[in-house]
Amino acid sequence: MKPNTTHPLTQFLRQDLNLSEDAIALATRQAPTRHHLPMVLWQYGLVSLSELERIWDWESSEA
Repeated sequence: MKPNTTHPLTQFLRQDLNLSEDAIALATRQAPTRHHLPMVLWQYGLVSLSELERIWDWESSEA
């Protein structure tokens, strides 16, 4: 999956969770789909469990 810096999820990760472009790019390369991105971020230790829950809450509100 290619990183898309304008995708709403990517913007949320940068703006609300203050993740670096490098962290997002690493997780994006490892995730088979955008749906898997939050879990990959957590598996690599780039977000905490509470941040993972925030991502899922954000995704639910966007649906």
